[in-house]
Amino acid sequence: MSDKARPVILVVDDSTDMLALMEKALGADYQVITASDPGGAIEKAFGDPRPDLILLDVDMPEISGFEVCRALKDEAATASIPVIFLTGRTEAQAQVEGLNLGAADYITK
Repeated sequence: MSDKARPVILVVDDSTDMLALMEKALGADYQVITASDPGGAIEKAFGDPRPDLILLDVDMPEISGFEVCRALKDEAATASIPVIFLTGRTEAQAQVEGLNLGAADYITK
């Protein structure tokens, strides 16, 4: 299947091991783009190809995944891209915050 025919998933995590794992797990069926920091995540969300889905870690240095999600949802060009938080944070409050920001789902690692 060509890259054009496969949905694009942007995976954002500050762990290179997690990025490699997600690329391996999803790469057969999806075109996987990765970013290891919030700035790269926002840049790639606006890039070409535009992601069809964003898997976003919450705990990253300097800027949290919550802030990245808020920034993406505030921009018309990226507001409609579904965001799923994929995180080690299991507290109910973090899940509520993520979903309130417009995330489609909140999955713990």
